[in-house]
Amino acid sequence: MHPWYSFYWFSLAQWQQFQLAQPLALWLIPGILFLFFLRYYLYRNAQQRLNMSIGQLSANSSRAGRLQASRSLLSIGRYLLPVSVFLSLSCLLIALARPQIIKQQRSEQSEGIDIMMALDVSESMSETDLRPTRLAVARRVAQTFVNGRKNDRIGLVVFAGEAFSLCPLTTDYSLLKQYLSDLNDRMIRTSGTAIGDALARCINRMRDRTVSATDTVSRDEDAWKLERSKVIILLSDGDNTAGNLDPITAAKLAKAFGIKLYTIAVGRPMASATMATTVDEGVLKTIATIGNGSFFRATDAGRLQAVFAQISRLEKSPIRVQVYEDVQDYYRIYVYWGITFLLIALLLKNTIFGNVLED
Repeated sequence: MHPWYSFYWFSLAQWQQFQLAQPLALWLIPGILFLFFLRYYLYRNAQQRLNMSIGQLSANSSRAGRLQASRSLLSIGRYLLPVSVFLSLSCLLIALARPQIIKQQRSEQSEGIDIMMALDVSESMSETDLRPTRLAVARRVAQTFVNGRKNDRIGLVVFAGEAFSLCPLTTDYSLLKQYLSDLNDRMIRTSGTAIGDALARCINRMRDRTVSATDTVSRDEDAWKLERSKVIILLSDGDNTAGNLDPITAAKLAKAFGIKLYTIAVGRPMASATMATTVDEGVLKTIATIGNGSFFRATDAGRLQAVFAQISRLEKSPIRVQVYEDVQDYYRIYVYWGITFLLIALLLKNTIFGNVLED
């Protein structure tokens, strides 16, 4: 930091860093300048001057030249007193404007939400109406969805004829994406689609208040935090054909625990001479309605990605923004300058520059 007596405090580079708490004070500086000019205009003809005869010195041109130069310096010196007074008042007005440097820090805190993804890995997910397969597209889009989340705990349940909790709620997104990349249609040998059991697994994970070893969310909750929002995203391509729990009952349980349900029907209806593959929307629509969520149809990879993007926009966790300001005042420096110029003016008042004949 420069000392207060450095002229750097009057440089343009320094003033570009300042913010003025009372900028109107600077408008008084032109007013002071106007008063000085007004005083000069009113008293220009009433000034007393001491005339000196230099007729005898005119013969000596060199001495006359030196005397003329001295008179010119004295004439310029007459303005030192008013200039000092003007600078003193200007510096005091700058101090009154309170130049400051404000350093701002912005802190964002988000509680995040709990999201359980339930993905169908039954044999029908190997259909190629979504290239390369339905499961491959769902796996890739789910990983993109995970990349777009922040401060959210995300878990994973897979199901076919049975349902298994593959990954608990965690903020270790690298681990979660590794689980997603390992998904295949041979993970669960039991055939069928157990949507109700999958929902039950998700609900149990969200009801569990214990903190997983893979959960990096702090165990200490701030006083401002509210209850975390809970969401289930279920992706399937068929009707409920297996399991021990009816999907409607599971959806009602989810609603009772304040869990919102989003369901996605992936794939398009297909028929061939040997078999028919259908995508049943009825049960998926019903449980989404019961769970205060939404139902989506994804007939291609682009549409599935758009569905996940829409869910990501709908489910945003509240963010608390804290702004910290470090305010440093520099008015004292200009007070010191103002006092310095005032002392100079008082000193000049007691010299030839402050002679009453020049007032």
